[in-house]
Amino acid sequence: MQKFKKITYWVATLWLSLGLVATGIVQIMHTADGVGGGDMMTQLGYPIYLMTLLGVLKILATVVLLLPRLSLAKQWAYAGIFFLVVGAIYSHFAAGGGFVKILPALLMGLLMVISWRYLPENRKVSVF
Repeated sequence: MQKFKKITYWVATLWLSLGLVATGIVQIMHTADGVGGGDMMTQLGYPIYLMTLLGVLKILATVVLLLPRLSLAKQWAYAGIFFLVVGAIYSHFAAGGGFVKILPALLMGLLMVISWRYLPENRKVSVF
């Protein structure tokens, strides 16, 4: 069972990281095409400069998730990804986008939950 948890954690974390880095780079480059492009941001009513901030934060979150230790920073990274996903889903619904528009955010949210759930005990923040 322990091996299953470890494999599940790494598969989910690596796919999540791949998605975060890919969309982060697209947002930093301000490309109009692709996931999270400038056209999408303006359709959602956000300023283009927000793309740079989101892109940088996605890449920083990925670095924190993949580095050993940094337990508290990992929890903050997971929280940031959660807010990113919830914000994306809400924004698409508020802008009149259908269910298809939120599928990438739902996938990223699912990967984030799986990664967080199977995070090894030695990487979690000990409260007591």
